Amino acid sequence: MIDKKNIFLIGPMGAGKSTIGKYLSQKLNMDFFDSDEEIEKRSGADLSWIFDLEGEEGFRKRENKIIKELTEKEKIILATGGGSIQSKEIRNRLSSRGIVVYLHTSIKKQILRTKHNKKRPLLNQNIHADEIIKKLAVERNPLYQEIADITLYTDNQSVKIITNQIIKLLSDI
Repeated sequence: MIDKKNIFLIGPMGAGKSTIGKYLSQKLNMDFFDSDEEIEKRSGADLSWIFDLEGEEGFRKRENKIIKELTEKEKIILATGGGSIQSKEIRNRLSSRGIVVYLHTSIKKQILRTKHNKKRPLLNQNIHADEIIKKLAVERNPLYQEIADITLYTDNQSVKIITNQIIKLLSDI
């Protein structure tokens, strides 16, 4: 990993960022953080409650602060929230402070992986989840691609295989 010591996992909800990040951190003996979990831990409230009370704008302010703080650390793995990359400041921070791994997944797989999860505030609206996921993909996928050092497709791969691919690709950088 030449001179970059952090690994930042980006991608849409349901791509496997948290699951892969935890496994990768064990394999590489690095500290793991999930920006959404950090927000919940520090606020003492779940994401849905924060969204209800503060709206997406309030949540994004919290997210920006947490990611800014976490990216100051060294030798960490960070799973970011799917929408965090909408902030140019966050994109710049991720790019400059570590290796950015984009975990890409199809809309079909996202729908399957998230359909029973009630902890996804953007999907708990009065709009069909598949419409929201398609809209977010159009908005966000180009931003993920813009800052990715590595892109991996997670649809039909196990956590173990994806983790091993990341480790191999990191050794090639």
